[in-house]
Amino acid sequence: MDFRLLGPIEAKRGGGSTIPLSGSKVHTVLAALLLSEGRVVSDARLSALLWGWDPPATASAQIYTYMSRLRKHLGSEVEIVRRQPGYVLRAPEAWIDLTEFDRLDRQGREALADRRFEEAGTLLRDALELWRGTALANATEQMIEAELPRLEEARMIALESRIEADLAVGRHEQVTAELTGLVAEHPVRERLRAQLMTALYRCGRQADALHTYYEGRAVLADQLGVDPGEALGSTYQAVLGGGLGLGRGPASRATADDGAAAPAAPEPAPAAAKGPRPAPAAPVVRTAAAPAAGRGVPAMLPAPYGEFTGRREELRALRERLTREDGRPRRLLITGMAGAGKTALAVRAAQDCAARFPDGQLFVELCHPDGSAKEPAEVLVRLLRALGEPPPASAADDLEELVRLYRTRTSGARLLLVLDGAVGDRQVAPLLPGGPESAVLITSQARLARVAGADTTALALVEDEEALELLASLVGRARLEADPDAADDLVAYCAGLPLALHITGARLAARPHWPVSRLAARLADPDARLGELAYGDVSVREALVHSVRRLAGPELTALTGLADGDAEPFCAQYAALVLGIAEEEAESSLDELVDHALLELSGLDAQGRPLYRWNDLVRLLAGSLTTRDAFPSAMR
Repeated sequence: MDFRLLGPIEAKRGGGSTIPLSGSKVHTVLAALLLSEGRVVSDARLSALLWGWDPPATASAQIYTYMSRLRKHLGSEVEIVRRQPGYVLRAPEAWIDLTEFDRLDRQGREALADRRFEEAGTLLRDALELWRGTALANATEQMIEAELPRLEEARMIALESRIEADLAVGRHEQVTAELTGLVAEHPVRERLRAQLMTALYRCGRQADALHTYYEGRAVLADQLGVDPGEALGSTYQAVLGGGLGLGRGPASRATADDGAAAPAAPEPAPAAAKGPRPAPAAPVVRTAAAPAAGRGVPAMLPAPYGEFTGRREELRALRERLTREDGRPRRLLITGMAGAGKTALAVRAAQDCAARFPDGQLFVELCHPDGSAKEPAEVLVRLLRALGEPPPASAADDLEELVRLYRTRTSGARLLLVLDGAVGDRQVAPLLPGGPESAVLITSQARLARVAGADTTALALVEDEEALELLASLVGRARLEADPDAADDLVAYCAGLPLALHITGARLAARPHWPVSRLAARLADPDARLGELAYGDVSVREALVHSVRRLAGPELTALTGLADGDAEPFCAQYAALVLGIAEEEAESSLDELVDHALLELSGLDAQGRPLYRWNDLVRLLAGSLTTRDAFPSAMR
């Protein structure tokens, strides 16, 4: 892992790919942790760097959210630990540009003091090449004000030392133009002015060297009310006395043997480490299983879910799999937590491929509005009616007969069937059409044994860049760019969940006069966040609650019992200690929560044990479930 502070704050993986971090506040938190060199950064310090003298009432909660985002993006290579009164970052294998600059600068000035001028120049040039512009450029104003001056001073001292080494080996002509610009930019830095005088004198421009001194004396008196110091004064005397030959004079050596000695370079402050398509007018010629003349072709796909944003790679893969013609059954699964966008992706993929299924496109929801699962017989009756073969009343509750009628009707047909919200294999198995000509696209929070891993698309939560793109498609990019920090806060509070982002975008779009910061402030309070993430009859809380209602007692106990933890990954041993149960029992419950998309797997620990991690919104929901009585259907 590489961290860069000497320019815009960046984090890069070993292969060079930049880790997407969005917003000045998240960058500020990362920089503060790196600059602390492994020491704890207090909540008070973080608050001051983020908001200055006017922190919001929810500052602690927002800091927690930023830490969660950093843990998520940086991964297992970096450990961010809660240590009272704040947080500490541990990344012993990381490369930090500021640490490397500090090392090269120190070695370069040591070589300069030992009169190893060529080596000193090389080391100091390497140090300065690490700078990519203004340090901490994408941090908050408060951090820039607090930290930039000492970093800039360290850079200037390294620059002055490099120029001193260049002058000592006779590069006065090469550095004159550079020094002229630097003196104009930093008119009261006497060491730079003395170096310019030295370079001008050696270029045969004694009058210009003296003019540089007189100009500097006037600037110092006018701006600071002081006379020139020893470095500038001794260089002036050397110019008058002709004592600035190559290798001589205060600006070109660590100690002087002719004229007054140059003052030692001040040490820098210590640098810290771092529409569905219309169906054909008539069905194609088919086998005897084709619908009789006069029957319409079913086109049941929902209308588009607004502008489709993101998930481009997943959509491309689904198109390829739905349209493959290799004789294998096409049984595709989209899985992920509630609100991850499974249905929207399935509908878009089905719409894009509808023309390849001329016998119809079917769509059926496998859960009732309250989240309870529909019985397969109920679903089969609806599918048969859509296919123009309503079953006789005597077969309405006979699952075997309904499956026989359904398989007969679909045998040889080129149908696309979307099964939305499956709860398990037993519900899905009777609904699979007969023959490989049809394709089935299933959405479910759970993995299904009947769908191979290669045909399973697991939807991860969206990254910050994609989240901002989605919000911009709903409320307009200009509105977000007018308050980028508030927009980044919204992304953080939505925790990568597309449903939360859609609700947030819909609320802002319905209130065009609201500044983005108004909604961000309302979402900042963790206790109110789930309540705010609702619009109309769509609610993040309700979507997650449907998942919780399917839990057995032990899993519900684990969900609520571990909700007080933070965003750090944890193992089953930790869960067992908190819940007061055996480790094997804890691991079984945690794995069930993963299968229900209420917990995320986060790699392995040093002992090879699986690590688990909460999504912030799931953790907030779990913390609000104070008793099991709220979900009696979960107790079975």
